[in-house]
Amino acid sequence: MNTTNPVYRKRLLAHRIGIALSVLAMAIGLAFLAWILWTLLANGFGALSTTMFSGDTPAPGSEGGGLRNAIVGSLMMVGLSTLVSTPIGILAGIYLAEYGETNRFGQITRFVTDIMLSAPSIVIGLFVYALYVANVKHFSGYAGTIALSLIAIPVVVRTTDNMLRLVPNSLLEAAFALGAPRWKVAMLVRLRAVKAGVITGVLLALARISGETAPLLFTALNNQFFSTDMNAPMANLPVVIYQFAMSPYDDWRSLAWGGALLVTFTVLFLNILSRTVFTQKTPR
Repeated sequence: MNTTNPVYRKRLLAHRIGIALSVLAMAIGLAFLAWILWTLLANGFGALSTTMFSGDTPAPGSEGGGLRNAIVGSLMMVGLSTLVSTPIGILAGIYLAEYGETNRFGQITRFVTDIMLSAPSIVIGLFVYALYVANVKHFSGYAGTIALSLIAIPVVVRTTDNMLRLVPNSLLEAAFALGAPRWKVAMLVRLRAVKAGVITGVLLALARISGETAPLLFTALNNQFFSTDMNAPMANLPVVIYQFAMSPYDDWRSLAWGGALLVTFTVLFLNILSRTVFTQKTPR
């Protein structure tokens, strides 16, 4: 190639400038990310103690206390949301993969799912507040579960739909040739071939709802005391972190950093688990 060609030299210069700007942008992003993580680790590790896991959230002005009630409340709501969203999302994803291309209802469902994926979580929280909390006249863990489920379901639906589309038609035709009905092919052949990818979608949905704050402010609210009653206001880590981080008390702010560290490590663990243990390979 003639390197003295002015057109070539102009394109080479543009290429190098583009690469340099891309690297610069990546470096800036990584620098801010490292700054955020360093601040979180420096403040969060200092707040970790046995009391944080054994004590409940303290009253204003009191010393000591922990996040036991908030941790248990988050585990209950996120766990119940996962139990609700997983079967609904997987079955809806199977329906979209099997009938979504030719069925009008399937196309509408896929369109609504895409909208819900991009909907702000605070809008979902307000929707559940107007639909459920305002009618029953009190906040509750069940309301928080409904809001988190509405956030998780589209993630599971979309992931399941996309993974099922990776199954080659030759595998499906072989199953049909053996006389298997369509529902058996969908459940025992197609779904089984991409089960790792579907599990990854469930884990990503779980990571998505673990740190949601806005919808829980309008649904579960908070509870200073330890409670396992899902039909009453329930403590949860995101809301406690939000409230304690803005408080004038040093011990509350310390607990907020500790709670933020727990949520961050939980989300990080779920993302690593979904990308390593359940790595999905395209069926052949």
